[in-house]
Amino acid sequence: MSERIPIDATHTARDSTGAALIVRPISTDDVYDALRQGWGDFQNAPVYGLVFGAIFALGGIAIAAWAYERGLSYLMYPAIIGFAMIGPFAAVGLYEVSRLKERGERPSWGAIARTLVAQGGAELAWMAFVTLFVFMAWMYAAQMLVAIFFGLRAFSTLTGFLGLVVTTPEGWLFLIVGNLLGAAALFAVFSLTVISVPLLLDREVDFVTAMITSLRAVAASPAPMLIWAGIVFATLFVAALPFFLGLLVAVPVLSFATWRLYRKIVAA
Repeated sequence: MSERIPIDATHTARDSTGAALIVRPISTDDVYDALRQGWGDFQNAPVYGLVFGAIFALGGIAIAAWAYERGLSYLMYPAIIGFAMIGPFAAVGLYEVSRLKERGERPSWGAIARTLVAQGGAELAWMAFVTLFVFMAWMYAAQMLVAIFFGLRAFSTLTGFLGLVVTTPEGWLFLIVGNLLGAAALFAVFSLTVISVPLLLDREVDFVTAMITSLRAVAASPAPMLIWAGIVFATLFVAALPFFLGLLVAVPVLSFATWRLYRKIVAA
């Protein structure tokens, strides 16, 4: 782990160079502006976007195939929800594309690979561990909810499970409780990572300081950040429905937009 970040007398976090991590409030217009800019960035770098979007889509397909192969088709829905938790880490390569373009440098696979290797052994790895822990806890919680509401019934097909969920009172209650817990877990991960992951790539800070800065950003602009969280999760969920193919475009657009939003929030 890197050296602890110094704190000044006013308790302002600083990076390793001593520069303060100043968090600025944003408006709803900033959110939509970042989204428009993200779409433009994707159009300017479609190859990089499609490659990383394909990697993310293949990960979703792998999780769905694993659940189906093990007879756990009923876990596909919570798996898709939880899969959105690791989205920020799939976007690291695209953040690097944005950073290189900002510096007037031409992105290359070599430069992106060097950044991924360098960050993979640093503070970003600790962030990934935290996120993976929350993802695993969510999957165990989903299995527990199934056991609580449906007992030891066996679900041979996803269709059979969905039929039980939408036609029985316990199924409706399962949906309400499960979706509330899932939304809480997703927003918790979002709050910890929305700014921290691009910050770790951009500035030399430890992962705890990065997470605290991300929480400060959400607290400084709760309504706009809640809207952005809703846009991200709704887009990823809808994009995952057609066999995850929509993620080819959704992931890069949201990733580029997140970098733009980061630049609006954390002063350079």
